[in-house]
Amino acid sequence: MSVQSEPKTTDGELRALSPRAEGAVAALTALSDALARHPLAQGAVITRPHPLLSMVRRGPVSVLLCPSSVWDSGRELLGPYTDRIAAAETRLILLGRPADPDLAQALNLGLAAIVPSEPNAAEVAVAVHQAFELMDVKARSESRGKWLNRYRYELGELIEIARALTTEREIGKLLGLILEKSRFVTGADAGSMYVVEGTDHDITKKLLRFKTSQNESVQFDSREFTMPISPRSMAGWVALEKKSIRIDDVYDMPKDSTFGFDRSFDQKVGYRTKSMLCTPLITKEGEVIGVLQLINKKRDASTKLLSPEDVERLVVPFDDRAEQLMQTLAAQAGIALENAMLYDEIRSIFEGFVRASVDAIEQRDPTTSGHSRRVAELTVGLAHAVERTDTGPYKDVVWKREDINEIEYASLLHDFGKIGVREHVLIKAKKLYPHELVLLKQRFDFVRRGIEVDLLSRKLSLIERGGPAADLADLDRELAARLAELDDAWSTVNHANEPTVLAAGDFKKIEDLAKQSFATLEGGHAPLLTAEEVKSLSVMRGSLTAEEFDEIRSHVSHTYRFLSKIPWGKTFARVAIIAGAHHERLNGTGYPNRWRAEEIPVQSKMMTISDIFDALTASDRPYKRAVPVDKAMHILDLEVKDGHVDPELVRIFRDAKVWEQIMGALY
Repeated sequence: MSVQSEPKTTDGELRALSPRAEGAVAALTALSDALARHPLAQGAVITRPHPLLSMVRRGPVSVLLCPSSVWDSGRELLGPYTDRIAAAETRLILLGRPADPDLAQALNLGLAAIVPSEPNAAEVAVAVHQAFELMDVKARSESRGKWLNRYRYELGELIEIARALTTEREIGKLLGLILEKSRFVTGADAGSMYVVEGTDHDITKKLLRFKTSQNESVQFDSREFTMPISPRSMAGWVALEKKSIRIDDVYDMPKDSTFGFDRSFDQKVGYRTKSMLCTPLITKEGEVIGVLQLINKKRDASTKLLSPEDVERLVVPFDDRAEQLMQTLAAQAGIALENAMLYDEIRSIFEGFVRASVDAIEQRDPTTSGHSRRVAELTVGLAHAVERTDTGPYKDVVWKREDINEIEYASLLHDFGKIGVREHVLIKAKKLYPHELVLLKQRFDFVRRGIEVDLLSRKLSLIERGGPAADLADLDRELAARLAELDDAWSTVNHANEPTVLAAGDFKKIEDLAKQSFATLEGGHAPLLTAEEVKSLSVMRGSLTAEEFDEIRSHVSHTYRFLSKIPWGKTFARVAIIAGAHHERLNGTGYPNRWRAEEIPVQSKMMTISDIFDALTASDRPYKRAVPVDKAMHILDLEVKDGHVDPELVRIFRDAKVWEQIMGALY
């Protein structure tokens, strides 16, 4: 090894540096020549950037040999090497002890060793070797530190991703989250998610459904579609083989691949797909439930690929580390997606049970068909309106998705307890049961026939006696009057049988009819109306007697008892309580528990308003007409005045026009 050529320096420059410069130059020259021949310097390049400086370079690092006199004179010669020294790419070895006693500062300035002012080659070679070793150790340490920092960062990201994946249950959001996080940790510009569909054990008979895609550089609308699981597509191959695959350039596929790349998407949206990484999502049972596809790994994740030139310049192949990260994340994502699918399946089964229960209730009580569904929609709509309000006692209310589901389930099942009410009471539309009205009509018909027979007998007797015609006319008028009186009595019964609020005179007519009797076939007399018929026809409001009304009211207790037996879990633990309290009133006059305002769940308070509103406005009740919305709201205001319902919730209900938002044309 030889010393490379030295730059020329004038005698004036040397003398300006040190009076001993010439001797130092001669000594340094001889030392450089000897060092070049030393075994420890093999593999190094020795240069003379200045007559008073000698540099030993080994790869990207170097050692600078500097006489202590240069150090003491101001260190001007070291100026060009300051950046390399600061970056730990160059170290100093001083020849001779410097006059500056501040060795700590010297160490900060890159001092690696001090050797005698006239050292031999071996001494310098050892010092240079140790300096190189020191820099190598530090470089390895820094590299390892960077790797550890990167590892800690990636590990932290994977932990955060795992936490996020385990908390998200909605499949659509979860798929988007998986794709977003995968792109983030790998630096991918774009990607897409596929989900396996089908119940057949043979995966080749299942389908891959394209669910979602993301692209940092190009905006476009994507639609779901399905395709067979076969080796003719990259995603299909990955699903079949349960292996990851990465392609450096999809426009230049390996010749032995069974799949190609359809460039039509790129041509349509103006994009250039290049590098690709495709990974299966596998459950803990080893079943593939999805495929994750990442596109175009970028040198700088913050850049956008706006042209084919950008792709060629900025896109790099996915490396081993990216694949490892993806396999780790895919394992987490596979479990999370499986759990979300199972949760969704359980929820679907559960919702099916709820709706089947509602159908069963409505089959027993067809007069209120659709009521439970409408109450649920109105209550959920009111819940959303409450969440939007920024004033009043409910301005801080925030519902989670599970809270809304709980409200919906409780509302759908609020009348579930009707299954415990006798059917004939449940469907009683008028005050008299149909068979009671039939019997009563037969009685009136019997009385009519009796009147007709009586008058006909009297007419025959008169004719046989040869009575005057005027008497026959009197009998005809009597017949007409008695039949008209009977018809009027029947009209009174029919009017009283309707489930309306009766006028006082109607009750007097019923009482008068109850005093009337008719002749029986046995020759005795019986009342025109029985005591039970009078009791039923005298109901002040609605169609039910006090005993029947109590039985109907018992449905709330049945609702709570039945729903309490269902294992709702922690998420929906209050369904039974919410549903069972929809007839409670703020002033404690409700049923079944006579709870007061502070004891009633706000969900039940909302349901109460919806229940009253729908009962008033529903057009499918055969026994009454629907009232207009404004009248229904007026009645709700009266309920507020009576201390029955929450005034603030009624205000929100009115201001938000919940009935329009939820039911549209139905109201």
